[in-house]
Amino acid sequence: MAGERYKFNNYELDPVERRLFSGGQQVELNSRYFDALLLLLQYPGTLISKERFLKEVWQGIPVTDEVLTQCIKTLRRQLGDSAARPHVIETIPKHGYRFIAAVSRSGEAEAALTDRTVVTDTRTIPDAISLDWRLCWLTLGAGITGGGVAGLLGGVAFGFIAVAQTPQSDIGALSTLLVLTALATFVGLIGAAGVVGGNAAARLVGSHFTFAGLVGGAAGGLLIGSFGKFIGHDTFLLLLGQAPGNITGPLEGLVLGAAVGLGDDLRRKYSASWSVRRNLLLITVIGTLAGLLITLGGGRLLGGSLVLLATNFPEARLHLDPLDILPGPFAAGLTNILEAAWFSLCVVTAMSLARR
Repeated sequence: MAGERYKFNNYELDPVERRLFSGGQQVELNSRYFDALLLLLQYPGTLISKERFLKEVWQGIPVTDEVLTQCIKTLRRQLGDSAARPHVIETIPKHGYRFIAAVSRSGEAEAALTDRTVVTDTRTIPDAISLDWRLCWLTLGAGITGGGVAGLLGGVAFGFIAVAQTPQSDIGALSTLLVLTALATFVGLIGAAGVVGGNAAARLVGSHFTFAGLVGGAAGGLLIGSFGKFIGHDTFLLLLGQAPGNITGPLEGLVLGAAVGLGDDLRRKYSASWSVRRNLLLITVIGTLAGLLITLGGGRLLGGSLVLLATNFPEARLHLDPLDILPGPFAAGLTNILEAAWFSLCVVTAMSLARR
């Protein structure tokens, strides 16, 4: 019917005038969010799949699942609902959403009698594309921060190990700790910037591709690893006349970036139905496998690169053997595994927290 309206709780939606009222006030919604609410109201009690939302509301515009999640989250907030105890919109994990509040419909005659002074709520909600970009930048910043935290704590650990293995004055010990901490933090920030940047770019281009994060993370890691090794190699040749050898480079960047991207892909897919502990375990396992793969390929992460530097430049004050209780190959492999798992865990967890 042309003048049909939908009523639920203290709300009334007019699909013709495209207005949502609450107690005589108009609640301002952007076009996409209004269409999403209307779709739910048209089929109360029916499961509306994510695919149907993307098809009928966004009409083929490439957006990520987070845009739909943000849409439902905003609608719940506007309607006084809660995801933990829903009484308006219910989430069906991995499938979609269902409108569970009682809905009544009023006809054209009643609608004609409804003459109200509209007091518009000036709070506006960004459109889907703006939210997609905002979420992209937020995730990028959080991921880089996570990489910096991973590097900071890893650098502190390497610093204490180096200090313990090298007898020196208190000033020398503090200097060693600060230098290694600063170096590891810088490497963590730069590495995360490449990996998370590639991840974000791939998601914007191929938002409907399930493993966009894996492809983008691997590409970003490969790029930053290649650039870092090139600059490092030339810097040592310029300043010291010799290169340190096979330090961290494109292989390590590619594998570690793919691990972060894959962890983020799977976390997005299963986070709604899995516990926090299970998600963290999944990310840690993926990082561990990445570290093992790097070791099998003869690669080195930061710890192994520092050991190589100390070996090739014996005049240097740095002496670092993170796991000197084990034979060299086993120590190097275990160091790679621990670093890869820790970096992956910090970066993916930070990205996840940013999307909440």
